[in-house]
Amino acid sequence: MFDDLIDKLSDSDIEQLSYEWALWARHAQLPPTGEWRCWLLMAGRGFGKTRTGAEWIRTIARKNAGCEIGLIGATFDDARHVMVEGPSGIMTISPPDERPRYVPSRHQLLWENGSRARLFAADKPSQLRGPEFHFVWADEIAKWRYQEAWDNTMMALRKGKTPQILATTTPRPLPWLADLAAAEDTILVQGKSTENHENLSPAFLSSMARTYGGSLLGRQELDGELLSDVPNALWRRQDLESYRNPAPDRNDFIRIVVGVDPAIGGANETGIIVAGKTSDGHIWVLGDYSLQAPADRWAQRVRSCFASWRADCVVVEVNQGGDLVTHLLRHNGSSLPIRNVRAFKSKAARAEPVAAAYARGEVSHGADMPELVEQMARFSSELLPHFHAPTCHFHEAGTDLDLVISY
Repeated sequence: MFDDLIDKLSDSDIEQLSYEWALWARHAQLPPTGEWRCWLLMAGRGFGKTRTGAEWIRTIARKNAGCEIGLIGATFDDARHVMVEGPSGIMTISPPDERPRYVPSRHQLLWENGSRARLFAADKPSQLRGPEFHFVWADEIAKWRYQEAWDNTMMALRKGKTPQILATTTPRPLPWLADLAAAEDTILVQGKSTENHENLSPAFLSSMARTYGGSLLGRQELDGELLSDVPNALWRRQDLESYRNPAPDRNDFIRIVVGVDPAIGGANETGIIVAGKTSDGHIWVLGDYSLQAPADRWAQRVRSCFASWRADCVVVEVNQGGDLVTHLLRHNGSSLPIRNVRAFKSKAARAEPVAAAYARGEVSHGADMPELVEQMARFSSELLPHFHAPTCHFHEAGTDLDLVISY
């Protein structure tokens, strides 16, 4: 009967019908009923979270003339290229007669009825201290580098009688995310990637089920489960937080090194950690400067870390790259003292003595390094094949205790 009805419609009617989101959306993609401040849509990859967020913004902008909206991505590129201009973004899913005008120079979307949305980056949390919003769409909040960005967002959600926020994300085991999910004024909606099977490649679904089905990574990334601390992890998140202490002055260190595990080609994250040793033998992890970037950019960051920390040497794992890495780091005549090391043991075998050193109280973190803490808390044998972030590994070289980045 539905097909017969479609056959009777004109092309313009069919086009208009394609924009009727309530007709095509799954129930989990429609706003919850009742009173709520936060709609937390925590679902697997490919579920349709971005389309859900874009459609919600389109609807509230139309129904609430003159409202102020915040669009916050993990980075500004995420906000623009995913939330606004992406294949499921606001500009793409809006019908031509409702489409807002995007003003890149002002980071704004402007609707004819006076509604306005501004784009923000969660990696610059101070930007969110001044604005006020009626509504906010916050995307991939579990990727946000600073919890401060979320705190500032909630404080900015103060215009109108019932300000609301939609937070869309694939989950990660973050304490503040678990608290948000359990809050009284939060409506939690969870979903799996397979729920959107009609719009996903069968090959993708088959590959994901075959590779990750039933694993911790699959439960989190595909099934949208908010896991607690990873079973059998070498570090517990609460313990890692307790290792944070004010770092000594630079002159109190007898040795500071910059540890590098390069990602040749830039496909993975290059681990860059600065660590030091004081006269009592205590090890301090002083900063995590890891990044995913082309070789020239991470090499420049290594040189900058070496100079700013007045380090003694750069310790480089040379399982890949070898002479190329040395050449990159000594570009333009730089005379960095470089010590090359080669890893012969597995990741787990290298990480275990490090975890033991933490447990003995021999290591402290001298700065707030949320990404490092999060990745260390997820370091287990089951997740190792997908573990690309830095953790600390001690390498005995003569009488010195140097620090190498281990993957």
